Amino acid sequence: MKILILGSGPGGYVAALRAAQMGAEVTVVEEKEVGGTCLNEGCIPTKTLVASAEAYATAKDLASFGIDFSGEIKPNAKKIVDRKNSVIATQVKGIRGLFKSWGVTLKEGRGSFISEKEIRLIPKNGPEETLTADKFIIATGSRPASIPTFPFDGRRIISSTEALDMQEIPDSMLIIGAGVMGCEFGCIYREFGTEVTLIELMPRALTTEDPEISQVIERELKKKKIKLHLGVKVEKVTTDDTSVKAYLSGGKELSASKMLVTIGRAFNTNGVGLEHAGVEMDKRGAIIVNDSMETSNKDIYAIGDVTGGMLLAHVASKQGLCAVSNIMGHKEKMDYTVIPAGIFTHPEIASVGLREHQLAERGAKYKVGRFQYRALGKAHAMGEISGMFKVIADSDTNKILGVHIIGHNAADIIHEAAVAMKAGLTAEALAETVHAHPTLAEGLMEAAEDVMGRAVHVPKP
Repeated sequence: MKILILGSGPGGYVAALRAAQMGAEVTVVEEKEVGGTCLNEGCIPTKTLVASAEAYATAKDLASFGIDFSGEIKPNAKKIVDRKNSVIATQVKGIRGLFKSWGVTLKEGRGSFISEKEIRLIPKNGPEETLTADKFIIATGSRPASIPTFPFDGRRIISSTEALDMQEIPDSMLIIGAGVMGCEFGCIYREFGTEVTLIELMPRALTTEDPEISQVIERELKKKKIKLHLGVKVEKVTTDDTSVKAYLSGGKELSASKMLVTIGRAFNTNGVGLEHAGVEMDKRGAIIVNDSMETSNKDIYAIGDVTGGMLLAHVASKQGLCAVSNIMGHKEKMDYTVIPAGIFTHPEIASVGLREHQLAERGAKYKVGRFQYRALGKAHAMGEISGMFKVIADSDTNKILGVHIIGHNAADIIHEAAVAMKAGLTAEALAETVHAHPTLAEGLMEAAEDVMGRAVHVPKP
């Protein structure tokens, strides 16, 4: 079986390695660099900046841990970016090494369909080639959307790409969008000393999350002196040599040295030659797939952001595994009911399953258990007492329907809940599982106990 994959992000490269493990002859075409947006311009670089911001925050707070330090502590933008680039380079080398180890052929250049069974490769170096295969996987990803109101100039109005390569810390920044990316970058740059203002069209920050979690993160952002303008629209933007100005609905004007736009993603389907391959797209320009990741052409599969679903790296990876499994004759379908997600603000946010407002909209019968980080001994020992655990369970069966955490290490702890939900466990089963003390994960156990009204470390109502 010959498989050709367009794109080597977390969907494409994982699919390539699994296909090679299963005995396929695999070729990957990559226009930029292996690892895709996630590794080079997304998940990994932002988390590297988060790590630097957290290290700086801890260093500034050494006295509270009983450590005396009289020297000057300040962020060095160039060194922070250099470290970020070093981390990326290490991961890129790792993926290339895995390709070599498993016999995956990497073709560097731009590929596009010229027929249902042929790809034209325009390489970075050398003559054009025509590549053929038995099956194809499109994993071309997405990019920041170009929005007329916010024309990127790379200086005053920037995307996440430029925000990851700042050579100096800006004194002030307007961030358009209080979604995942906006809140993450807001926390990063505020920690480094930038005056940050978040502007959001919707009435709350992180509208994808449970409303109770949004309330907590809004409170924490305000504690950091991050300004929030919610439920407002940016009518117009102007720039000059030193600043950018946003004119909001309602007449308010805001000014800063930089504007970071974190709203909208565009799907990388232009120039892929889908019209020659019989692959259908929706009105947004995303490739239409079924739950086996097949497109309208049964020999062509599509995975990851380009399919327009959940724009998460780990979803792309799982879709890649699913596509390969089907190509190799093992029937598999995607299940999106238990997909954990993390948001790397400070404190972290993590979720799996349904939000409370979604259940309320469905008229579902449910009950909720909560537990506060400040009630955990380990949280006090670490100096990380902000946050809460929330477990939502079916009123009749106690089956876990959703878990939401805001607090230190939330993105790691959530996987215990994901495993429990995948296994169809009840809140009672989670509550009766002995958790080591002192740990942060005890909070999840206590929240599950609270579903039944018997959490030990919760005051009597």
